[in-house]
Amino acid sequence: MDRMGVFGGTFDPIHIGHLVLAEEAWFELGLRKVLFVPAGDPPHKSHRYLTPGFHREAMVRLAIGGNPHFEIDRTDLERPGPHYAVDMVRIIRSRLGEDTEIYFLVGLDSLIDLPRWYKPQELLKICRFVALSRPGYRLDWDELETVLPGVRERVHLLNMPELEIASHVLQQRVREGRPIRYQVPRTVEEYIRKHNLYLGSRRSEGKG
Repeated sequence: MDRMGVFGGTFDPIHIGHLVLAEEAWFELGLRKVLFVPAGDPPHKSHRYLTPGFHREAMVRLAIGGNPHFEIDRTDLERPGPHYAVDMVRIIRSRLGEDTEIYFLVGLDSLIDLPRWYKPQELLKICRFVALSRPGYRLDWDELETVLPGVRERVHLLNMPELEIASHVLQQRVREGRPIRYQVPRTVEEYIRKHNLYLGSRRSEGKG
């Protein structure tokens, strides 16, 4: 059976941690490709300002350029919100066909929070999860199984170097004039500087 990785996120901005996770999942699980799916209107982040989608899409394209097994997918950018993971995976699955098994990439913190996602049991039926361990987070399988029976057999925990990089921290570093080199691809850093992202008023972040 064909295997495809799906990596959803705001990618605001995309950083080295995202890319390392995707590359490791591709290698360890024998995925044909990893699809990066920039979020359009994620309900769980409705309280936070998001950089306009065209900027986030552009940064993803720059970051994954040159990698033949990475690809961008505009599913969430092209449909009205709110955007739930289960709907996005269902759309991609219908496009790829039943012979393709989908592996949904998340951090361990997201996996721990899975019971609070929209229709998590249905999501577990249509895809497998690939979770990356993160410092400071501990997974209680018994507790998770109580809420979502069968979850353990649908999750692959990925052993890889821990890179504690967070997009909101990178935004703060940009605002403070601190370097972000080596935490994001050089092309992404140049894009952020060119378009004055994460600086000043939020209105300026929306300009092309």
